[in-house]
Amino acid sequence: MTPTTAPTDLNLTTEKMEKVAFILKTTAHPTRIAIVQLLSGQESLSVTDISEKLSVEQSLLSHHLTGMKLKGILSSTRDGKNIFYSLKMREVVDVIQCLASCTFL
Repeated sequence: MTPTTAPTDLNLTTEKMEKVAFILKTTAHPTRIAIVQLLSGQESLSVTDISEKLSVEQSLLSHHLTGMKLKGILSSTRDGKNIFYSLKMREVVDVIQCLASCTFL
């Protein structure tokens, strides 16, 4: 068996590395990844809808949603008592899809 060698030039600028690291740190939790996956196929969803679809308590979900919004991954709008979330940083979907396609998973 021949060991594989890693490419020496990944073509990553400092800016690109920082953005990827930011996305990975911000989404590094199964619930957050599930939120991104769910919202990637929707224009927006209410906290209640997300909670029901992911079977996650609203209080825990709100913690994740607020953190992701503060970091610019999500955006939100209020309609009466309901808050609707949507993906603001669409690149996060590409990073997660890329990782999901890795053969070691």
